[in-house]
Amino acid sequence: MARRRTRRSQQNPIDNEIIRPVVEKGMIGGKYKPLSDHDVEQIHQTTLDVLENIGMSNPLPQLKEVALEMGCTFTDQGRLLFPRSLVEDVIARAGRNFVMYGRDPKNDIDMSDQKVHLYGGGEAVTMLDLGAKTYRSSTINDVYDIARLVDYLEHVHSYSRVVVATEFTDLLKTDINTAYASVVGTTKHTALTFASGEHVKPTIEMLDMIAGGDGKFLKRPFCHGGGCTVVSPLRYGTDNCEVAVASIDFNAPIWVVIAPQSGATAPAALAGSLVQVLAETLASLLLIDLIKPGHPVIFGPWPFVTDLRTGSFSGGSGEEALMSAASAQITNHYGLASSVGAGMTDSKSPDAQAGYEKGITVVMAALAGCNNVSESSGMMASLMGYSYESLVIDNEMLGMVMRTVRGIEVNEETLSYRAIKDTVEGEGHFLRDPQTLALMKTEYLYPTLADRSTQEEWEAEGSPDMRQRAEKRAREILNSHYPVYIDDATDKKVRDTFPIEISRDVIKPTKDRF
Repeated sequence: MARRRTRRSQQNPIDNEIIRPVVEKGMIGGKYKPLSDHDVEQIHQTTLDVLENIGMSNPLPQLKEVALEMGCTFTDQGRLLFPRSLVEDVIARAGRNFVMYGRDPKNDIDMSDQKVHLYGGGEAVTMLDLGAKTYRSSTINDVYDIARLVDYLEHVHSYSRVVVATEFTDLLKTDINTAYASVVGTTKHTALTFASGEHVKPTIEMLDMIAGGDGKFLKRPFCHGGGCTVVSPLRYGTDNCEVAVASIDFNAPIWVVIAPQSGATAPAALAGSLVQVLAETLASLLLIDLIKPGHPVIFGPWPFVTDLRTGSFSGGSGEEALMSAASAQITNHYGLASSVGAGMTDSKSPDAQAGYEKGITVVMAALAGCNNVSESSGMMASLMGYSYESLVIDNEMLGMVMRTVRGIEVNEETLSYRAIKDTVEGEGHFLRDPQTLALMKTEYLYPTLADRSTQEEWEAEGSPDMRQRAEKRAREILNSHYPVYIDDATDKKVRDTFPIEISRDVIKPTKDRF
């Protein structure tokens, strides 16, 4: 199968100079701002009021101890109150401008400024197989197969376990196997989740073995952990807080994702929902920073939107798009590394609804300058299901999104006065102009899945729709892309030490497994 992929560098056909590709990870966003500066300041000040006067319940004992030493107070109602001066000091000193490492350095992700990256996330419990019309329970094999598909797709910049290995009941075995299945399938940076903070240490031991031992993983951690540290409204969740604190041992950024739902666990007013989610996410930043000052945190305010007619989550709504973009804008205002949820379609099939819901929500978050746009690829059914076909469709959509983030370069050459003058005085068209040839592969991004053929060509191919083309493409990749990222000797050592359940046969090339 021909691998038509965006290169990290290309040669200009005119002068043979090495030039940048049309799109690449880390392009600068932030041009779209749904909130005015005054709006941001009002939201920020109200957020500080919430933390100072309402506070958080159920803090970990170690957080409570250090917070009281830093001037916080603990009310008779059991709520920890954070002085606004302390909150602002922590925002100012928080770790930022860090790198999330890939096992291969080409996959490193620079989280500084407003550099945009796109990846999947979530914990779906069902899979929509290629060509299927019904979902099945997800398995550990799916974690691996999605990882190697993400490994191949150029516009999905990192990996996270996006489905749950539902066949396991032992939670430690689940976390160990999930981490293994992820890193055996890709060298892109990987986000990990844990059921208990006690599962972090053995996972690090396994990752160190995979990295070559002798502390090599901690020197260049290609995975990170964290948690959904808050039970909304305004209550710390003990288990996930313990996971987040334990994940400091990764020597990598901690992700915190906070997702109150408007009209249910957050105010129905969108501005009020923003206030609460920011207060809860800042409380999560305080959890990490007060225990280990300056440790980098991926700041994840994910305000979810409710369909107030039914009370159900509506991940593909216009309101969700606005809230995610606004969250990214305010996080940029704080100067923190941002994560928001976008691409959370409510559609059950990779159809037109999925396309417009994903496209609108992801592009708004990216243009707002989010460092890590999560849920952006493959997720379906309001985060309950996952689709291989959707993943390859979304990869192409994400390329288009990054093209909009790149924007339009305006300079003496691109203003094209010379080209216009020469063409008007010459052939009357621009097809053979040197500028046209020079920009053909550097200004324009060409789809490999979307249909730009003529009607006659399309009909001659059997009139395939997007899902049919995506099914064919995904099947080709899954039947051919079996990267070897853990050698046999290391793999045997890992399996002898840890309860790895995924079969070695699954991670070896298998003809027509899909």
